[in-house]
Amino acid sequence: MHWADSNPSVLKWSSEETIVPYFSTVDQKAHRYFVDFAIMIKKNDGSICKYLVEIKPKAQTVPPKQGKRKTQRYLEELATYSVNQSKWAAAEAYGKKIGMEFVVLTEDHLFNK
Repeated sequence: MHWADSNPSVLKWSSEETIVPYFSTVDQKAHRYFVDFAIMIKKNDGSICKYLVEIKPKAQTVPPKQGKRKTQRYLEELATYSVNQSKWAAAEAYGKKIGMEFVVLTEDHLFNK
């Protein structure tokens, strides 16, 4: 949020105001997904880019690794990953429909690792 407030290229931004309906493959129910940010940026060439942005730990963006046993922790991580995949597929489709690009940022993006 500090980056968006202090960046002169950011024309407009909001937090958790974009709501995307999605269907969870974990509980087989419809839900509402509140995307972390919507950001409008003016690029150097004068063009305007609009993004829907989700910020997540990198661990939640990749499938969990299963050990020798299916532990409770593994099952919870798998459920989180599956729900995220459902949310992000819906957000990507919604973004295309309204002219915005959906992106997921992790610590690798935010902290330049």
